Amino acid sequence: MDFSLLRNIISRYCVGEENWVDSRTVYIGHKEPPPGAEAYIPQRYPDNRIVSSKYTFWNFIPKNLFEQFRRIANFYFLVIFLVQLIIDTPTSPVTSGLPLFFVITVTAIKQGYEDWLRHKADCSINECPVDVVQQGKVVRTQSHKLRVGDIVMVREDETFPCDLILLSSSRHDGTCYVTTTSLDGESSHKTYYAVPDTMAFRTEQEVGSLHATIEYFVGRINIYKDKEEPVARPLGAENLLLRGATLKNTQRIYAVAVYTGMETKMALNYQSKSQKRSAVEKSMNAFLIVINTVLKYAWQWSPDRDEPWYNHRTENERQRHVVPFTDFLAFMVLFNYIIPVSMYVTVEMQKFLGSYFITWDEEMFDEELGEGAQVNTSDLNEELGQVEYVFTDKTGTLTENNMEFIECCVDGNVYIPHAICNGQILSAEHEDLFFRALCLCHTVQVKEEETVDGIKRGIHQGRPTSFYISSSPDEVALVEGMKRLGYTYLRLKDNYMEILNKDDEIERFKLLHVLNFDSVRRRMSVIVKSKYLLFCKGADSSIFPRVVSGKVEQVKARVEQNAVEGLRTLCVAYRRLSESEYEEACHHLTEAKLALQDREQRLAQAYDIIERDFVLLGATAVEDRLQEKAADTIESLHKAGMKVWVLTGDKMETAAATCYASKLFRRSTQILELTKKRTEEQSLHDVLFELNRTVLRQRSISGLSVDCLDFGLIIDGATLSAVLKPNQEGAGHGNYREIFLEICRNCSAVLCCRMAPLQKAQIVKLIKASKEHPITLAIGDGANDVSMILEAHVGIGIMGKEGRQAARNSDYAIPKFKHLKKMLLVHGHYYYIRIAELVQYFFYKNVCFIFPQFLYQFFCGFSQQPLYDTAYLTLYNISFTSLPILLYSLVEQHVTVETLKREPSLYRDIAKNSLLRWPVFLYWTCLGVFDAVIFFFGAYFLFDNTTFTSNGQMFGNWTFGTLVFTVLVFTVTLKLALDTHHWTWINHFVIWGSLLFYVIFSLLWGGIIWPFLNYQRMYYVFMQMLSSGPAWLSIILLITVSLLPDVIKKVLCRAISSNLFHSINHPGRPLRLKALSISVI
Repeated sequence: MDFSLLRNIISRYCVGEENWVDSRTVYIGHKEPPPGAEAYIPQRYPDNRIVSSKYTFWNFIPKNLFEQFRRIANFYFLVIFLVQLIIDTPTSPVTSGLPLFFVITVTAIKQGYEDWLRHKADCSINECPVDVVQQGKVVRTQSHKLRVGDIVMVREDETFPCDLILLSSSRHDGTCYVTTTSLDGESSHKTYYAVPDTMAFRTEQEVGSLHATIEYFVGRINIYKDKEEPVARPLGAENLLLRGATLKNTQRIYAVAVYTGMETKMALNYQSKSQKRSAVEKSMNAFLIVINTVLKYAWQWSPDRDEPWYNHRTENERQRHVVPFTDFLAFMVLFNYIIPVSMYVTVEMQKFLGSYFITWDEEMFDEELGEGAQVNTSDLNEELGQVEYVFTDKTGTLTENNMEFIECCVDGNVYIPHAICNGQILSAEHEDLFFRALCLCHTVQVKEEETVDGIKRGIHQGRPTSFYISSSPDEVALVEGMKRLGYTYLRLKDNYMEILNKDDEIERFKLLHVLNFDSVRRRMSVIVKSKYLLFCKGADSSIFPRVVSGKVEQVKARVEQNAVEGLRTLCVAYRRLSESEYEEACHHLTEAKLALQDREQRLAQAYDIIERDFVLLGATAVEDRLQEKAADTIESLHKAGMKVWVLTGDKMETAAATCYASKLFRRSTQILELTKKRTEEQSLHDVLFELNRTVLRQRSISGLSVDCLDFGLIIDGATLSAVLKPNQEGAGHGNYREIFLEICRNCSAVLCCRMAPLQKAQIVKLIKASKEHPITLAIGDGANDVSMILEAHVGIGIMGKEGRQAARNSDYAIPKFKHLKKMLLVHGHYYYIRIAELVQYFFYKNVCFIFPQFLYQFFCGFSQQPLYDTAYLTLYNISFTSLPILLYSLVEQHVTVETLKREPSLYRDIAKNSLLRWPVFLYWTCLGVFDAVIFFFGAYFLFDNTTFTSNGQMFGNWTFGTLVFTVLVFTVTLKLALDTHHWTWINHFVIWGSLLFYVIFSLLWGGIIWPFLNYQRMYYVFMQMLSSGPAWLSIILLITVSLLPDVIKKVLCRAISSNLFHSINHPGRPLRLKALSISVI
């Protein structure tokens, strides 16, 4: 039976996406090719819906229940509930079923609400209006109705609804300008080009008459004309407009949709959403399994556990194995209160309510944006206190992407705009050529409108003046720097570039060719008609080898000095072309541009032939401004023991300069390079082993220190692909990875440049899967960071002025990078300390609660007789002891906020889940067992002889259990009061109010005959106990003895650590805090 139709329906309506096709021929305007041209093969593509949500209306209940019962705790309580339904147990199924139902329902509502918000965001995107050209007319439709092949009209400041091929533009040269702020955080204007044969189309009728097909995987468009052979033109990245980018400085464009919906590049860079679980939850699951195992073997310890002296079984019953199993299940139900479902309820409430402290934090509110931090998921609050690796984007995250011209060097002479007034420069041939080169060698556009992106710019004395926009902020900074030095670029008009020189004279140069910048050449050139001059600017490593004359040594020294200061440097050179050389260059360029195959390689060869024999003119220095307090934040993260990795798509030199400026790399840091350039000189195998030997040698010299602060690693995307590539020569798949990870472990910081979005996620996944299994955090601001944000344990999005993909797909969103410091060092620290105390305290108070029940079985013939009344069993964790620990876990501050910000090293003391390790858990368990033994045997021996009240009545088993329970409630509550450091009025109200509520409830529960109860065994029991003087003495004495170890420990800890805490609050004194975990215990 063919299930393909059913599978497509399920995929469409339940998953939200359709099957993808393997090949792609796009029929523009959905027009079939003319007869005899080529075979018409209709293909089915997905619509333009974007799906970022996890659930749908149909799969929410089964999928959410599956996700929730994957949690060991929920599954455990489900089993307990089913056992209570199936067999005869000492307690009612309601005691387990009702809290479990509450937890499942609350969690489902919370997750459903969060997913509903994602659905709402998706709908707002999918229902955006889009203009489509149909039959020569513009028709407005919704974004999700777009199909591959539709011709779309996009106006200025509108966002591209899908991936498009540019057909024509309102600009006469067929270009358009685009910003990709929402994709990669870059606000610069990038230039894209229309197909040459369609760039002349200006109206809807002309575009609608186009008859063409696009063979996308070949990279070719076939244009059909009347009774002529189709014209084939190559397509490249310069023709492709990506979804999410915004049209700028262009009135309108016409483009054809080639990728829609979940096939667009932006959507493909998203990783699938997975359920993130914190280390605390994993620790709770481990504790649950161990305790359950201990209870099982404790029950099996007695050989007569299932055959008490008063109820011997027959031989036939002994041969049946069902009865012992059901007895074990009954005991498991009786003892399951040691791991109450209310603990998970309290943890969920603590996470949900605690998340509001982030959103309420006024220090994390940004006045410019008018927004504060946001919490998209509260399940990972405590993970903020366990981060070991921070992966950050560069552009828009560490930097503002705002360049400022600092200086230029011409033949060794340095020019600084602030020091030299306009026009007061030395007159020399090379200096004039240098300034003209920077005014001509660029792709800057001049804009004279008053507003750009809603911001007024270029206003001078109330009148609009011109300003510059470009695909590279470096170019704008250089042109503006030249303006301050006396040479002003005016405009590009009719292929003539106009500049105003230092003598206020307008010079005109005809622009003949532009050799665009690319990441391989790392330079760009222009050829202008003024005796055929070729001007070139680029990285020093790509210019110096092609220079034949000029003052190379002086310029190189200045470039190196600026690079050390963290400035971005470019070198400038020129070449005079003879007429024959120019004609030869034109021939090479034309031939390469029209090539249908290997066009990129042919262009590279043509550029290589033309760009040679340069005369060096000088160099420039530009500063990329860091975000406010970015360097201070990274320095604090290093002090806190975190390793910071920068993952960026920028070139190595630019990214390295930013790393030095942000103090990721220090001047003393020894840089290790693992780049494509180096692996071309040596094999990857040799480079890796050489770097590994270097770091291991340093470790041995420094006394086998794990943290080696002297190394920084730089790796590029191409080399990373080789490291992660399977079936490597001379090494197994895992060998290169392990060597690479060993190198990274010994580096204080790592820079990964030229990274694709999915490579960023691969890096995060690689570190997550290493043998240490560290907690990772990823932070970014653009759509290209979404994949690593989703991959990391904790994902944080930076709110930008444009584009919220990162913030919407993250776990937390903050306005600026500087807010990460308080997010981790303060909020993360508090969250982890509080929830660790909550979990350990819950286990402690339930050991105190259940262990007397266990001891009681030795005195009641293992009859499953409960020690406490059912009301006490049910309300102990729900009412009597839940509110104090919940409030404690929300407001407790063992150290002040100012101290945590001033001393980042305190973060190290809670690293690696140190407060939920087995030694700490055993300490709390032993303390609970000690207190339980005091409760039970204290009461037992004090009432060993028959005890009478004043009226001669004897104490019964319910009075004995009530006495033990009273001591229990007061002891565990007062212990929490002893552990509280930060007292508020609400602490007093909740702690003393809980004790008062217990007393009042017990008086009412035992003082009234309740008609709905089948039994009245607790009637007058509590009052009878309180009427006995020995009972009062026993309660006070047992509480004092139980709390004595805590009082002694607290006095000793205060005496030992008082000097340490005094040093924290007085930073002038030496500090080394090692007693934090003891203090928290």
